[in-house]
Amino acid sequence: MAPLSRSPYNQGMDMENRKRLVRRLQIVEGHVRAIQRMTGEGEYCIDIIRQIDATKAALSKVSQLILEDHLNSCVTHAVRGDDVEAREKVLQEIAEMFERSAKS
Repeated sequence: MAPLSRSPYNQGMDMENRKRLVRRLQIVEGHVRAIQRMTGEGEYCIDIIRQIDATKAALSKVSQLILEDHLNSCVTHAVRGDDVEAREKVLQEIAEMFERSAKS
């Protein structure tokens, strides 16, 4: 598994959570392969759209798990730490992420 990018406030994800995320991403991969197959075989449009919705839901869950880990590790460490710049940066990143999320 590739090492995580490290910053002064990045505590990294524990192995158990990383394994859970990899498993969920494998499920997403399966959904995408099903969409490719269904499209290539000319399956019913609504069935393809349902598969796309399942893929989006699976990716959303992955994002949620990563965010939870980030809040419980990186953000907590930065907020509790003495580095004002790190604290401001991590809080700004969270605010920007939610702003982008609200637009989509």
